[in-house]
Amino acid sequence: MEGYCVKCKAKREIQNPEAGFNKRGSAVVFGTCPVCKTKIYRIGRTELHKGMEAPKK
Repeated sequence: MEGYCVKCKAKREIQNPEAGFNKRGSAVVFGTCPVCKTKIYRIGRTELHKGMEAPKK
């Protein structure tokens, strides 16, 4: 799964991706950049979210 690293300014494969939801209830995936170890945060539902329900507002 790819995400944009703002430090490298390039799309990178996300290491250790974890699915979750942000405060607004949107689906997100977060992990680390394999090159610079900066956190990568990707918004959008993925196959990692299968079976997960968004929190109620």
